[in-house]
Formats: sequence, C-alpha cells, structure tokens
Amino acid sequence: MPHTIELLGPKHLEALKQHLGKDPTNNLYLLGIVEEFGVVCDPARSSFAFHGRFSPEGQLTAVLFVGGAGGLVIPSAAPAAAMTDLAKALAPTVQLKACIGEKPLVDLLVQHLSARVRFSKTQRLYSVSADDMGPFTNPLLRVAVEADLPRLVPLAAACVKELNERDPLLDDPDGFTLRVRQRVMTKRTYVLEENGQLVFKLDIGSRSQSGAELEGLYTVPEQRGRGHATLCLGQISRFLLSSLPRLALRVDDDDPSFAGIARKVGYVGGRALRFVWGE
Repeated sequence: MPHTIELLGPKHLEALKQHLGKDPTNNLYLLGIVEEFGVVCDPARSSFAFHGRFSPEGQLTAVLFVGGAGGLVIPSAAPAAAMTDLAKALAPTVQLKACIGEKPLVDLLVQHLSARVRFSKTQRLYSVSADDMGPFTNPLLRVAVEADLPRLVPLAAACVKELNERDPLLDDPDGFTLRVRQRVMTKRTYVLEENGQLVFKLDIGSRSQSGAELEGLYTVPEQRGRGHATLCLGQISRFLLSSLPRLALRVDDDDPSFAGIARKVGYVGGRALRFVWGE
C-alpha cells in the first residue's frame, strides 16, 4: 500500500498534534495556529488548510499549512522525502507566494510549488527555556493598547521595511493596519515608550501550550546601542517563560548584532531557516 496525501480535518486533530509535538521547538508556529484556530478554518476568517502525508502504515509523517491558495505556506519539521511527496501532490492547486520553515524544506517547496521568488533570506531559529535565562529585564516594557496605534502602525511598517525590503503601507495599507490592530487587541504586541515616543516593539507571533514564537523585534534607529533590545527581550522572555516551557525567535543570518543579543539573553541557535516571498 503506498503513502497517501489527505486534507486534514477534525478526525486528524490528535494525529496532527502528535506529529507537531515530536519537535515542538521547530513547530511552534504551527502548534499556535492549531491551538488558536483549529484544523479547519472558520468561514468568516481567511481560508487555510492543513495537508498531511501518511505512511503506508497510516502514520502522519509530514504536514503542510497552506493559507489561502499559497499566500503563506509553512512546512512541519519532517523528512525531505515526505515533504516532497506533499509538494508534488499539491503542485496543481497551490502556488507558493510566501513561505517560512527549515531551509531544505523551503527550498524543495519553492521548486515544486511554482514560486516566483522576489525576496529570500536565510535565518536561524533560536530558542530558550527558563533555566537558560540571563539577568536582563526592563519593567517598563508594556502591552500595547489601542491608543498606541497611530504611533505603532508606522513603527511596525518600518520594521517590515527594514527586515523584508518592502513597505507594507504601500503594498497593503488597510490589511497591514488591520493586522497590527488585531495583534494589539489580542494583547500580542509589547512596546517600550520613552518621552512620549515608542522606541521598541515586539510581537508574539504564535502561542500555544508548547511555547511561543516571538517576532517583529524592532528598535528605532536613533535609540539603538542603548540596550533596549537586550533588556526588553529578557523582560518578555522571563514573563512568558513563567507559564510556557520554551520560546523561539528567528534571527537573520546577516544580523550578527541581533544574534549576539539573543545569545546574551540566553537563546541558543538551532536549525537554519529560509523565508521567501514572491509575486
């Protein structure tokens, strides 16, 4: 009996959780999606689907999250051969427009899912547990509130522009503003304010019982070199690790200064990642 490719539904939920739970650090983003939104999308929200590759014995061996028709594709930590089977099966219906995951898996997805890559960067996944934390804190870091939005939206846009070389306020101003607002309303954005100016921000990109992945760490250029990132990363990490087993964040390979900050706080480098987006 050959392997099978299936669209995952409620009957697969436990198998999906078990598969992702085998490597929680590298599957934190997907674990957060499953815990927050389930395995089947709400018709009132943006469409998504989980696709699975099952071995001849019925074991779930690889999972691919597809937002829309390929607007965001995220592979689970899985053997390359199993992910290749998934990619080939989905090639007729999925055109990859953005993808984040382990570099070898993203490379093969780009190859099989008709991606027209406009931007690509390599990253490394850093993770930390409570036992590894350094002594860095800043109690002035706070949850962003709705009143911060007029200052926060351009700050968040500057972060995306610096990291990904595109201006979201030009590409999709309404959608980007809505996404920033949604994170504020769900208490997933933290900011540091000095003299009426927001000088630092970070987001909780994904959260589940298995841990959380941080993203969007950004210090305004004129405030860099003052320790904001180190102290605030330490503060949010200590806070979250009081109730979660692990945290992770992605560090660009071409940003040694941020890698140094992460290591100083206690994060340890792990697998190589790749992020791409295209047409």
